[in-house]
Amino acid sequence: MGDWLEELDRLAHERAKAGLTRQLRPRSGADRVVDLAGNDYLGLADHPRVVAAARQALETYGLGATGSRLVRGSTDAHAALETALADWTGAESALVFSSGYLANLAVVRAVASVCDLVVSDAYNHASLIDGCRISGLPVRVAPHNDPDAVAALLDAHPGRAAVITESVFSVDGDLAPLAALHAVTSARGALLIVDDAHALGLLGSAGAGGVAAAGLAGAPDVIVTATLSKSLGGAGGVVAGPAAFTRHLIDTGRTFIYDTAPPPAVVAGVLAAVQVARAADDRRAVLLHRGALIAGRLREAGFAGRDPAAGVLSVPAPGPEAAVAWAADCRDHGVAVGCFRPPSTPDGSSRLRLTVNAGVGEQDFARALTVILECAP
Repeated sequence: MGDWLEELDRLAHERAKAGLTRQLRPRSGADRVVDLAGNDYLGLADHPRVVAAARQALETYGLGATGSRLVRGSTDAHAALETALADWTGAESALVFSSGYLANLAVVRAVASVCDLVVSDAYNHASLIDGCRISGLPVRVAPHNDPDAVAALLDAHPGRAAVITESVFSVDGDLAPLAALHAVTSARGALLIVDDAHALGLLGSAGAGGVAAAGLAGAPDVIVTATLSKSLGGAGGVVAGPAAFTRHLIDTGRTFIYDTAPPPAVVAGVLAAVQVARAADDRRAVLLHRGALIAGRLREAGFAGRDPAAGVLSVPAPGPEAAVAWAADCRDHGVAVGCFRPPSTPDGSSRLRLTVNAGVGEQDFARALTVILECAP
């Protein structure tokens, strides 16, 4: 009976030797650590308008949605958010999920109805990789950010394919060549799926996202996904694209049909965050300035890197143990930073991931940058 538990203990021991043990660190509501680890890029999670909208919805609807979207979970708050997200991104239609992970699983699985191949960027997020796995389609992995390689893979395939990429990549923060990728896919009758999670709210006019910034908003052969937990400070996911596709998801998307709807209070808070984010050019300017400042200071200290495309900055560490120790030292000095190690990193290396937060005070931000450099291995 205990053999399988012993095997789990052995695997845990192997991970510990490789520096790959992970830990949960609960924080209290009184936590005052300077946050350069979370994804609240615009500092909207505790914005007064956002909190007030969530509080009002909590009093109106209660705690949970009480069912799936197709049973009792859809409220007028969900419908209003979908309308707002479609308008913001320039899409014909939008559909809200309870997480960005589930939205990505649904999209990749759904294109299996109309495609017979998936081409996936080598650095894509785990949710997109898992979507490829459950789609049942043959998958070809394209070298990172290489439209010519994508074109070659499509030219070698006689059927219809779906090409999947992030707009701003979640680990290194680099920007995909979306316009070039779309030129490749549109010329070959392929679909382009873009995870815009780390660009929505930050890039494009009024923060409409990386797809909009590339001039592809509303394109009939482009499907956009995003989380609602990053620049919007809430939780949930969205798929935006042609109405026929969202209709297909409603009818066939297992992670939509069988999942409890996101709580109305969260949805109402996110809707308020969309309204704030569309007018938040000042916060976007602060974020981009701070990203360039961090990159410049790191280069002066001898770390290779470029200015971030949005709010994600990756800093290489000598190895997993060094990355863990670096992040722990920063935390001990009151600064939270991300620590990314295999298998979360696509190239097998370890690094700190810094996420710029426009809501952090100027003095706290300056202190955090000093701490990161002083704690460097």
